[in-house]
Amino acid sequence: MMTPKFAFGSALFIQALVGSLPVAMASPDDFEFQLVEPKVKQGEDVSVAVRLIDKRAGHPVADAVIFSTRMDMAPDEMESMTTPLVAVLSTVPGIYNFRTNLVMEGSWRLSIAAKIQGEVGTVENRLILKVVP
Repeated sequence: MMTPKFAFGSALFIQALVGSLPVAMASPDDFEFQLVEPKVKQGEDVSVAVRLIDKRAGHPVADAVIFSTRMDMAPDEMESMTTPLVAVLSTVPGIYNFRTNLVMEGSWRLSIAAKIQGEVGTVENRLILKVVP
């Protein structure tokens, strides 16, 4: 039969043991941004949508905090040709929408960086968008 002191000591030992186990955290490499449409029509006020997925499970990741975006024509060797991106509210979990002016056809690079709630590190991707007339 266990004494109250022994039971209490055992409970403290188990709590200390469980509390010291490492918590499995995902790596930024476990997440990926993908273009919803890799090709868009040239024009002003163009919609560009990306999805953020957890590659381990293949499910969308909602509520990421996107803190850096850049759109340029680096793939066509014109990195200084940039255009601003404006975030637009999305009703689909894991989809992040932007509006931009893509007045020149060619290949545009979307650089994007985000923090994911409860995870360490920064998810960063560079996506190539084809703009057609």
